[in-house]
Amino acid sequence: MLRLATNCTQDDAYYAQGNLIYCPWGPTAQSSGVLRAPPPQANTPEPESLILLFYLAFYIFLAGLFTLTMYVMLLTLDDHRPTYQDRLSTPGMMIRPQGDQLEIAYTMEYTETWERYVQALNNFLSPYNDSVQAQKNYPCTADRYFIQEDSGGLKNFPKRSCQFMRSILANCSGIDDRYYGYDKGQPCIILKFNRVIGLLPAKDGEAPSVMCGAKKYKVGKDEWADDSDKLGELEYYPPGGSFNLMYYPYYGKKAQVNYSQPLVAIKFLNITVNEDVNVECKIISNNIPEGSERDKFAGRVSFKLRINSRD
Repeated sequence: MLRLATNCTQDDAYYAQGNLIYCPWGPTAQSSGVLRAPPPQANTPEPESLILLFYLAFYIFLAGLFTLTMYVMLLTLDDHRPTYQDRLSTPGMMIRPQGDQLEIAYTMEYTETWERYVQALNNFLSPYNDSVQAQKNYPCTADRYFIQEDSGGLKNFPKRSCQFMRSILANCSGIDDRYYGYDKGQPCIILKFNRVIGLLPAKDGEAPSVMCGAKKYKVGKDEWADDSDKLGELEYYPPGGSFNLMYYPYYGKKAQVNYSQPLVAIKFLNITVNEDVNVECKIISNNIPEGSERDKFAGRVSFKLRINSRD
């Protein structure tokens, strides 16, 4: 819309509203004798652009908040000891060699059926070679905990680890009998229980030990059976099947880099051949509660042995 301005100064408001005015005279050169067009209108952002801008700012804020939270949490963590541990009081137990689904089956006369078990034991025990242990670990005093406290703010890292010599396992060490008895129908099974930081597995100086026997299994609605008559005689190495107290407590992988878990080996001397034999081994300790029946590896391990013979 065009109109003739009577007062160019006062009509500035009319001009600012987007109307055309003609100002034949005026107090300034800008407003006299010219046809004044409305000023160009600024481009208004599209609604989509505003939405994208909002979400960009929102996600940047969330990312920053997450980063800050993680940073604060990491400040509370100790590199050498977990700040929080689960409440599992009974460590798990496992055997070597494991076999398929904890079943070890082979035929004595056929080397190819048992050589994989021998190789698995060789691989597992190689870090326990006497020469390796003498070089890496410390000869501790037996039958007492090896406590290594920090000195105030001074961290005692890395902590020393006690020697566990392979030769301790005697007839199940693979030193004198490189086949671990598998070729004679007298196989060795090695047991260990899982590492738990800070665990003191016994009190009153009575070391925890392992006891193996025939596992009960259900044969009817209310009937149970076991393979006690097939199990035969067992030998334990070290004698008594004990885990010496000097290997405890465990301080963690970073704090105790050369830690060697203590082991117990069981040798089956005259197990019945050509039969399935169900075996269960348990930890016996006055400071470790008995594991729950719902967890088959808590403080116990069950496995099946079957040694076949052509004779």
